[in-house]
Order: sequence, then structure tokens, then C-alpha cells
Amino acid sequence: MMNRCKVLIVDDRTQTREGLKALLATATPVQVVGEAADGREAMHLIEVRQPDVVLMDASMPVMDGLEATRLVKAQWPEVRVIVLTIHTGLRAEALAAGADDFLVKGCPVGELLAAILEC
Repeated sequence: MMNRCKVLIVDDRTQTREGLKALLATATPVQVVGEAADGREAMHLIEVRQPDVVLMDASMPVMDGLEATRLVKAQWPEVRVIVLTIHTGLRAEALAAGADDFLVKGCPVGELLAAILEC
């Protein structure tokens, strides 16, 4: 039996989270283990759900994705963080925060799945 890659989706927009969840439901080796609307909620869910990969939006209320990425990588360096955002200019900042990958929302599905499955 193939191991499934556990993914946590972090985005403040419900519609985006639902869309990503529906998309990832079609990818056999991927299992969505939770959703968070901000970085603080993500930190709690990472501890509880222990995902392999976090899809992290950059701009969110309460705690933005870049700060959350720094904290995730400091506490759980084995968790792969993929910053997935519309803000193309944040690439360098996201990678400096410790993101393992940086993708722009709307990128090809194959590119997103390939980044996730590097877990």
C-alpha cells in the first residue's frame, strides 16, 4: 500500500481552501488532513494533525503566512512548507522565511502536485 502525503491547507479564503481540497481529493497519494484560515490556527493544526506538507497563503489576518512559515520551520523543520500565493513579488521573502517551495495560485495542477509529492 502506498503511503499518502498528508497536506494541511492554510488560506483565509474559504473558497480557495475548498477549491484546493477538491483538487487534491483527485490525487490518490494525497490526503488533506485539515484546513486553517490563518497562521495561528495552522500552528495548532500542525501539532495535532502532523502533516507532511503545508500549503501556506502569504497574506492572511491574525498571523500571515510568512511569519507562520518561519515558526513552522523552526519548530517542525521536517514539515514541507509550500507558499502558494497571488503575490509574485514575495518569492525571495518566502524562501528566506524557510519555505521549501513558492508557487503562484493558478499554476498548472501538475506543478502543484509535483511540489506536494516531494514530501
